[in-house]
Amino acid sequence: MQIWPAIDLRGGKCVRLKQGDYQRETVYGEDPAEMARHWVRQGASCLHLVDLDGARDGIGANQAAIIAILAAVKIPCQLGGGIRDEATIERLLGLGVSRLVVGTKALKEPAWFKQMCAKYPHKLALGIDARNGKVATDGWLETSSALAIDFAKQFSADAVGAIIYTDIARDGMLQGPNLPAMAEMKNAMTIPVIASGGVTTADDVVALAKVPMAGAIIGAAFYEETLTLPTALMAAKQ
Repeated sequence: MQIWPAIDLRGGKCVRLKQGDYQRETVYGEDPAEMARHWVRQGASCLHLVDLDGARDGIGANQAAIIAILAAVKIPCQLGGGIRDEATIERLLGLGVSRLVVGTKALKEPAWFKQMCAKYPHKLALGIDARNGKVATDGWLETSSALAIDFAKQFSADAVGAIIYTDIARDGMLQGPNLPAMAEMKNAMTIPVIASGGVTTADDVVALAKVPMAGAIIGAAFYEETLTLPTALMAAKQ
């Protein structure tokens, strides 16, 4: 199981939000590129980047920080947040981002997302952020009536690189992942599913690896130091 340290960007800084709430922000670093180098020194083989400004406003406000990260490290970086048109997809892939996570636009225009997956096979991941099993959009500000698993299944035949499945209630709360929801999604799909939200301890990593999930995105636990990256990598191998 891959471990993806998360770097959430807002206003060019490295931050974390509790449950996606823009009013509950903690700044963890002024220099995202140095944060990326830190994770590589700790053993990271991939990074998960989130443009929080982009997720909410649909504008890439953190492009300079993203470019700096890509210049600083030579490992695959996937990026989500505000990716809602083909021009943005082309620009970001052109910068050297390995994979882009599309959420809101895929829910609102599934036919467009299918078309983009055909044009950029396995370069796009489907971002599904769920609140009580239902898909949330627009930087988690809106909750739709679509059930997460039904939504995912409509892309089963498409060249989707991965599904990034986030349980909003657990995100940033250090209360453990929603294992039943993660297992249900994984078992319903042939596309690799990466778990996000709530991972707090090495035991959480072991539990997700046993499902088995394709990967786990970890943010708050690393920044609050309830878990170290070397320990998480070891737990994923077990």
